[in-house]
Amino acid sequence: MTTHLNAEHSHSTLSLPESALVSELFTLRDYLRWVSSEFYLAGLHYGHGTDSAWDEAVALCLGALHLPWSVDPGVLEARLLPIERLRIIGLARERITTRRPLPYLLGESFFAGHPFHVDERVLIPRSPIAELIEDGFAAWFPEEPPAKVLDLCTGSGCIGIATALYLPTCEVALADISQDALAVSRQNITRHDVGNRVRALESDVFNSLEGQRFDLIVSNPPYVDARDLALMPAEFRHEPSLALGAGSDGLDIVRRILREARQHLTDEGWLIVEVGNSDCHVKAAFPDVPFLWLEFERGGQGVFVLSAAELDAHAASFV
Repeated sequence: MTTHLNAEHSHSTLSLPESALVSELFTLRDYLRWVSSEFYLAGLHYGHGTDSAWDEAVALCLGALHLPWSVDPGVLEARLLPIERLRIIGLARERITTRRPLPYLLGESFFAGHPFHVDERVLIPRSPIAELIEDGFAAWFPEEPPAKVLDLCTGSGCIGIATALYLPTCEVALADISQDALAVSRQNITRHDVGNRVRALESDVFNSLEGQRFDLIVSNPPYVDARDLALMPAEFRHEPSLALGAGSDGLDIVRRILREARQHLTDEGWLIVEVGNSDCHVKAAFPDVPFLWLEFERGGQGVFVLSAAELDAHAASFV
């Protein structure tokens, strides 16, 4: 099977009555082909876990049927129940007509191999930091894992909760300014049964964390600059703007993190921050700071690392 399957559809069949589609499409393979064709013709944008019409169709159909990605390919020939067919058709139509990202439609997104509840109160998890979590942050903690971790600007809680799942001895604080986001993160704490080691608290960056220190601070803060925010595809406009935009150069929150993080790190601690496309602004704003910019096997950019000692040495740059 290929990604571009529009050859069989010279025009969209999305406007056909549901009864007509249900009477012609029966198997999972039928629906994968049809959804993929419609997505391709609709010119959707993919950036919330998939990167093509085919991958998005697979995610929609498997998600609608509550099937894992690792399902036996033999299921492709299974005939779907009418109610299952209608659910797939309804989700495909909503994805195309509203441009809502698929994880919002399904109410779920996977991050670092684990499912998380998501809705329009939080960003959809997609950070390359997942690779660091899966490796237990071993590059910076080769002997013992961090005892205390802060997930700053946590959103759904995916970074901090996934860290707790991969590092079963660490304690994690999830901090966010948004009560709506914290409500979602608490749902995910409960979902993964990590409430004994993970807590969520409201904090405007570090304001509510006075006197608390961590071995590792990880943050995926708002970092989209004004130009990129204005040019974002329709799909991204369903995500909370509070979690995306951060001033003209995207660094309003990042500057605060750099200025205040050292007060909340242990002497051997590390700061890891994602700034995405605004990495160019970081480099221009702090040319003398020795940021370590990470590379990722599965793609992604704009994640830097600084040690507590480096933050000390360059404190004057952040004032």
